Amino acid sequence: MRLILVLSVMALLPSLAAAKRAAPPKVEPVIHEGIRYVAPNDDGRRAYVETWDVRTNKKLWDLTVFTNTINPKLEEDVQWVFIKTLSVEDSVLLVTSEHGRRCQVDLKTKAITQSNPVSSQAPTAIAPPGDISESVKRAIANGAFAKNYDVSFQINPFYLRGDFSGDRKTDLAVSVKQRSTGKLGIAIINGVNDKLTVLGAGTAIGNGGDDFDWMDSWEIYSKDRVASKTSVPKLHGDALLVSKSEAASALIYWNSKRYVWLQQGD
Repeated sequence: MRLILVLSVMALLPSLAAAKRAAPPKVEPVIHEGIRYVAPNDDGRRAYVETWDVRTNKKLWDLTVFTNTINPKLEEDVQWVFIKTLSVEDSVLLVTSEHGRRCQVDLKTKAITQSNPVSSQAPTAIAPPGDISESVKRAIANGAFAKNYDVSFQINPFYLRGDFSGDRKTDLAVSVKQRSTGKLGIAIINGVNDKLTVLGAGTAIGNGGDDFDWMDSWEIYSKDRVASKTSVPKLHGDALLVSKSEAASALIYWNSKRYVWLQQGD
């Protein structure tokens, strides 16, 4: 009898070892001015909110409130952090995570600010949509962008300025999401003619693929910075350094004909 019991427990060990975190919290939706705000908690890498019209039950939009940086050397599910509660006060959606992170979403502009209750630091603005420059506004209001893409606020900052084409004019790189697939990427807007080039978001480039959902940081890599870097070719303009924390990074730069990918790490 004891042998049977021991064998039964051993058979259960693999499943017990795999269950390293509890199921995500079930968040009570909140309704404000005819709109229902829902936290699906079905994606461990990002915490997002959906909005639904109460009368028609039609989905209006969704917004990523915060993302979880995943260390590939650790079990992924134990790194997931989900939304715990939702509430609305004075046209601001208050979002609290399992770990106590508090985010405020302005329901008029969708601007997000966040603060940690255990920290004395002031809340930090995350990609406020109201801060979009005139060049970005022009680009997203016309043509293929307006039809196929949305500005994504999943990464902070959500846009960068630089002379990417090397013509001594300021260009813009904007974080975007393809509407049809939800895939993330970068749209580079030429500062002279507002021409749009999309990388990722359904258009593959190098090892980055056609979905930049892995990217959790980016910055300008100045063309003057490469003087001592023999692995980097002479740049015509500034480049974008895109990265995944504690993992790979790459440069995206203009080679006088197109934007290309140069891997910087594994």
